[in-house]
Amino acid sequence: MKLLACVPFAIGLAIPCAANAALPPDVQAIVDAALATGDPKKVETVLDLVEQTNPDDAEEVQAIRKTFLDDRKKLAEAEAARKEEEIRSAGIFENWKGEGEIGAFRATGNSENTGLSVALNLKRQGIDWTHQIRARADYQESNDVTTREQYFAAYEPRYQINERLFGFGLAQFDRNTFQGFDARYALSGGLGYKVIDGDNLTLSVKAGPAYRRTELVTGVVEDELAALVGTDFDWQIADWLTLTQDSNVVADSRGSATVIIDGSSTTLNLITALRAKVTDRLSTRLAYQIDYDSSPAAGAETTDTLSRFTLVYGF
Repeated sequence: MKLLACVPFAIGLAIPCAANAALPPDVQAIVDAALATGDPKKVETVLDLVEQTNPDDAEEVQAIRKTFLDDRKKLAEAEAARKEEEIRSAGIFENWKGEGEIGAFRATGNSENTGLSVALNLKRQGIDWTHQIRARADYQESNDVTTREQYFAAYEPRYQINERLFGFGLAQFDRNTFQGFDARYALSGGLGYKVIDGDNLTLSVKAGPAYRRTELVTGVVEDELAALVGTDFDWQIADWLTLTQDSNVVADSRGSATVIIDGSSTTLNLITALRAKVTDRLSTRLAYQIDYDSSPAAGAETTDTLSRFTLVYGF
């Protein structure tokens, strides 16, 4: 059967139809209406029904189905090529996406209070490279006295070596005077692997050497050689609900020149969060964070916990 383009396709291609009206006119009209939507599910449903109710026209239906699928494939390939070229030609300040958070928290451990929590996450997805910037601030003041002051910022570039293996770098700063340090800087890099890479479930692990510099509230400065291990787990339970689990473990030698033989320290940052979508851009997020330091400053506890309830806005 010879096919002609008879109805403009909604996304720029043509819809096939029978030149000699091989299908009954009323049936052809239904097929044309389905094709005009460009929705593969609707088209397949209509064509299946037509094929069942008009078995003598099965050959014509198969030809229409093949032409539609071929056109969809060509369109998808053209769109993918366009997006790739757009990404490759984008400037350094283009193609960034992100989200901002604001909300309240309740802390236990070295401080017990409630306060304000704000955060910003930015991500730039390229062909091989991904860049991510994260920043967070938790602050509380009671009777003009600061009862909690914690700041965190990190930049992580990632290069995708193949579908699962990637290389990463990490530059990080945090401050937590209640855990005993005015500033802590960390530089790390290494390899990571996507253990699970599904549509609704992902799990990646990463590890590498690290260097860390800690400025304690006592004025002492410690330089440490370390090993970093991290995990990133995301599970989209439903269209509107996502569970995330992120952790970083750093075990170091407390490697100042004088204490390198048997001194040791381990820090752990563990965040578990449940996120529920309210609208396409607005979500609520309930998170529980554990900060552990096996060798805190004198008078500080080893473990801080933090519960946050925040509103998240994506842009």
